[in-house]
Amino acid sequence: MATSTSTGPQEHDSSLKRVIGPRLMILFVIGDILGTGIYATTGKVAGKVGGALWLPFLIGFAVALLTAASYVELVGKYPKAAGAALYTQKAFRLPFLTFIIAFMVMCSGLSSASAAARAFSGDYFQEFTDAVPPTAIAIAFILGLAAIALRGVAESVKTNMVLTLVELSGLAVVLGIGAWAVLSGGGEPSRLGEFQSSGTGYALLTSVLGATALGFFAFVGFEDSVNMAEETKDPVRTFPRAIFIGVGVTGTIYVLVALVSSLLVDYRVLAESDGPLLEVVKAGGVDFPPKLFAAIALFAVTNSALINIMMASRLCYGLANEKVLPRGMARVLPHRRTPITGIVFVTVLAIGLVSTGEIEGLGDTTAFLLLCVFAVVNVAVLVLRKDRVGHAHFRTPTVLPVLGAITSVILASPLSERGSDVYIRAGVLIAIGIVLWGVNKLWMRFRHEETATWGSAG
Repeated sequence: MATSTSTGPQEHDSSLKRVIGPRLMILFVIGDILGTGIYATTGKVAGKVGGALWLPFLIGFAVALLTAASYVELVGKYPKAAGAALYTQKAFRLPFLTFIIAFMVMCSGLSSASAAARAFSGDYFQEFTDAVPPTAIAIAFILGLAAIALRGVAESVKTNMVLTLVELSGLAVVLGIGAWAVLSGGGEPSRLGEFQSSGTGYALLTSVLGATALGFFAFVGFEDSVNMAEETKDPVRTFPRAIFIGVGVTGTIYVLVALVSSLLVDYRVLAESDGPLLEVVKAGGVDFPPKLFAAIALFAVTNSALINIMMASRLCYGLANEKVLPRGMARVLPHRRTPITGIVFVTVLAIGLVSTGEIEGLGDTTAFLLLCVFAVVNVAVLVLRKDRVGHAHFRTPTVLPVLGAITSVILASPLSERGSDVYIRAGVLIAIGIVLWGVNKLWMRFRHEETATWGSAG
């Protein structure tokens, strides 16, 4: 292991370009977490929990911080593009588990991008026209993002920066309208303590857990940033600040938006809309153009999907370099230095997902897959405490990954009462991963090469 990571690995023909500085990375994290989750699934969360919409987002905020601390420690120790897969292999030395974790992360990014595509083609887009079938819009949306990703990471991250500022402005509008309504005597404070479940005890617990599990989809994104480690300047110093600031800012915004939404709109109305924040704007008593807010929301979900396409393609690149996927997946576009094969591969998979799922199911699938991954990562950070590296890095208090693992398992369990379609979709994706693992293993054995090299990756 090199004793310094500030200058990064030596550049070679298939290397990625280090162009992301601290400010861009902070905006990258904020932009990735913000977007589809808060703009599109707030209503679905309300449908599960009721007017106490703020509670699932507050719990999700706490769970996200626990796991974010583990990611910060691990990316500081091992600033490479493979992310959770790298940490899993270093901790457990089980190539099969490593591949499944990597594949789950990739699929979570694709299901998230697909949920964003569905959100793009829903109520927000319908504010302008309903002449084009939503599925056709969603597929065209995915193809457009792939074209941006092919242009290069600098162009993609700068696009992300612009879109992040736009989506922040949309949430500022929601919060401003909410503040105006409250100061004017509007809103129904009694809704904030209203639960959808009429029962108590177990029924109430599972209702809150189900809402939190779906609401956690709004917090995923900070883990995407670790897959950009090889394109970041001085990742050991950049990532702790970027991830904690990103999660802190977005968590605070989410809880405030949830409070405003519940104050101004009945949870039953929110539950029926896949453009719930548009309902909030319309109910706020302020003459803000609905079409303008719808346009802002479209930019927001675009941002989420773009970053997820970028993450999944970089993960393919990292896995191919580790000989877990065919080496052809590490091919980069000349001059642009973008992973062209990986981008094409994940785009095809995303089109398949967006053609077969809706917002709530795809969002819940994303959260379920990542909660399983987070449980493993939180255990891995404890196992890897015995692995010393030659440079200083962030170290999280031991209690945080312990709590992170426990809460991730609880939210991923059947206690959350998610729909059977989520488990079926996740099961099919994992089965595809198992088939790919077997095919790649046979091919590598035929070529007399090792199927995984994380253990010697440094």
